[in-house]
Amino acid sequence: MAKVTDILIAAAPGDPVVPQQCVRAIPGRGLEGDRYFNGIGTFSPHPQKPDYEVTLIQREHVDLFAATSGIAFTARDARRNLVTVGVDLNALVGRDFRVGPVLIRGIRLCEPCDYLAKKTSPEILHGLLHKGGLRAQILSEGEIRVGDALVEVLPGESADPERGPRCNLSA
Repeated sequence: MAKVTDILIAAAPGDPVVPQQCVRAIPGRGLEGDRYFNGIGTFSPHPQKPDYEVTLIQREHVDLFAATSGIAFTARDARRNLVTVGVDLNALVGRDFRVGPVLIRGIRLCEPCDYLAKKTSPEILHGLLHKGGLRAQILSEGEIRVGDALVEVLPGESADPERGPRCNLSA
């Protein structure tokens, strides 16, 4: 099953990403508490653009890069918001999908950049090429939790599955 294994938020550029158990996704803004939500990310466009609302990366790509390069590189080092397993994120460019109750649209690949290479290792530029994640737009408001399923939404399918109790976002 495709799912979220980690939610990672950084309040300001250069701050370490902090794992969360749940986060509120807001269309047109991003993930509450994240630097891009507040428009202060290193690459925050003004006005904000949809492909800066949320980023995802596959744990399998991160782990394979670390194993083959011998570099101690983790999902936290990649600085993407949602870490997933069991899904080909590249195949979601131009498609709608659900993460828990939140409807999201894949916009474009999130390729490794010089900034990330300087912060970690230059080898990521080649090692994570076309494996650096997905930039996406949030289409519906809601809470995303660690363990939430990631499911492609087919035309005509409901984007609002039943959910359990809300998480405490202030914790």
